[in-house]
Amino acid sequence: MAGLTSASIAGAVASVRRRIVDAGGDPSRITVVAVTKGFGPDAVSAAVGAGLVACGENYAQELVTKAADGALRGVDVRWHFLGRIQRNKVRSLAPLVQLWQGVDRLDAGREVARRAPGAGVLVQVDLAGGEGRNGCGWDDAPGLVAALRGEGLDVRGLMGVASPDPAAARPQFRRLRRLADELALAEISMGMSDDLEVAVEEGATMVRIGRGLFGARPDGAQARR
Repeated sequence: MAGLTSASIAGAVASVRRRIVDAGGDPSRITVVAVTKGFGPDAVSAAVGAGLVACGENYAQELVTKAADGALRGVDVRWHFLGRIQRNKVRSLAPLVQLWQGVDRLDAGREVARRAPGAGVLVQVDLAGGEGRNGCGWDDAPGLVAALRGEGLDVRGLMGVASPDPAAARPQFRRLRRLADELALAEISMGMSDDLEVAVEEGATMVRIGRGLFGARPDGAQARR
């Protein structure tokens, strides 16, 4: 989407919020995280200007570079880190990240706790299973939540990425919601542009939207880890 401005994004934000309402959700209770991966600082400014203060990045260097950009000076951005946490990147991210959404193993959580004591985190669960997917196993999630709390972290909830097929996504989202309830966790980050409605219907409190706000990522955009 060329020429990103607060005005050009406002309509997309309104559309996302209508989708939330149509799915039976309350937009005042569901946080929309603007996923700005692959876009420049103008996308971040536009999202914040349109009322979305939470912006998510998947790659450490991309987040650090954007946060330091002069165009964002004075812009109130609440950065969410969505990607798999590499321990050697935590130091640079720690002063910037308000919520670590991809904590899926104890050693990563310990590094976050060392660099950002008391930080807010979500435990990422591998909803679909399969080689190469981020997230801890379903059976491992309760123990990881307890261990991260033992490290002094503020474990606020769970996060997951579902299978591309909405029919398969629904039971995965439902199971994540049930697990969050069992663990007395308030936040459930699930749902993206294509499966937003299913996630809201199954109890998401946070959705991560990129293409639904900004369109396709620019040709040749290179995400840097």
